[in-house]
Amino acid sequence: MPITLTEEDLGTRIEEVLRRRFAERSVAAEHYGAEFAALWNTAAEHALGGKLLRPRMLMDLFQSLSSESATAEQTAGAIEVAAHVELLHYAFLLHDDVIDGDLTRRRRPNLIGSLIARRPDDSTASALHWGRSSAILLGDLLLSTAVLGFARADVTPSGRERLLALLDTTVFETVAGEHADVALSDGIITPDLRTILATSASKTAAYSFVLPLRAAAVLAGASTAAEDHLTEIGAHLGLAYQLQDDLLSVFGDPETHGKDAYSDLREGKETAIIAYARMTSDWPSIELRFGTSDLSTADAMHIRERLRECGAEDFVRGLVQEQLTAVSTVLAEAEEAGTLSPAAGRTVLALADRIEGRSR
Repeated sequence: MPITLTEEDLGTRIEEVLRRRFAERSVAAEHYGAEFAALWNTAAEHALGGKLLRPRMLMDLFQSLSSESATAEQTAGAIEVAAHVELLHYAFLLHDDVIDGDLTRRRRPNLIGSLIARRPDDSTASALHWGRSSAILLGDLLLSTAVLGFARADVTPSGRERLLALLDTTVFETVAGEHADVALSDGIITPDLRTILATSASKTAAYSFVLPLRAAAVLAGASTAAEDHLTEIGAHLGLAYQLQDDLLSVFGDPETHGKDAYSDLREGKETAIIAYARMTSDWPSIELRFGTSDLSTADAMHIRERLRECGAEDFVRGLVQEQLTAVSTVLAEAEEAGTLSPAAGRTVLALADRIEGRSR
């Protein structure tokens, strides 16, 4: 019997799968000691309750591509895969926090910070090593869990091959993007605009947009031609999303987006905003304090105004619009070729609209 779920129902169903996975792992972990069980319980506290951007995207497109013909069993199977996309996302976040040396996320302690707080009697170095080591190991386990979730998907053998090949490509490309991002931060590669955009596309677009969109196509039984178009669409959406994220981090309202105000400027993050500014006469005045850990609010505001005045903000906003326009172009081609339905097109355009108007 065909089934269509509301957004609220979808969120509830995806959360149920995630809670079940963490509960199963927590129970199994008890056999290996209280600390290992506590790690899984703490991870569940941090991983659950998020926006579920990626699994919702997968399910929205799955339902559009299925034309409301998906059975309850097929929908349940898609939800399982969608939940494992979220587990993959959390695994990457854990590794990101280790690489970036972060102890907080969205204004509260992340997993590492929480583990450190529970060992007040340890030395700082010992507690930090414990927290970071735990995050690395848990991230590895969640990557393994995500692979198993894809491998166990209730699809045809060819569909399973497509899903696993997609996951393999996604992880490889995302790690390549993260590696390039570290190289940019450490000054190993030149922070020119082309390199920064390519890094953003690999690091963000591959798993945050291309993966859920293409997985939805496989689960709905769509053609490989549909996958090809969704790869292009996901790449453009992902780059637009990352560029928008960079803009919010510098020019957005921290009370709305919940991120540390001016953290990108303090960390010296190489973004498209900075790449453009480097090419202007304003760069010397920006460079003086850019990337200093003790950056004051006054200095950060000064840099932000220079970035506005030199045209960096407008330039990157223009790049966002270029990517969203490209989405519409590819979508029109897909609809004309018959690889994506009008319903799927509406879902994609709704995604683009949310990126264009996001404030958090």
